[in-house]
Amino acid sequence: MLVLTRKPLETIRIGEDVVIRVTRVGKGQVKLGIEAPATVRVMRVELACVEEKIPEVSPPLVGPRQEVA
Repeated sequence: MLVLTRKPLETIRIGEDVVIRVTRVGKGQVKLGIEAPATVRVMRVELACVEEKIPEVSPPLVGPRQEVA
């Protein structure tokens, strides 16, 4: 797993077509904007697990002073 630190309005590019932008950081919450072609399915894991009827994978534990973005 690659862990990156980003500030609001900074981006991460995945491949040629996917861009993830940190739009807002607040109390215990990070809002992301995702730009991807219509052929790339973007879905929250808890919804994908319900749709595909597979067990949800627990997110990694993050200490109180670590940032994950």
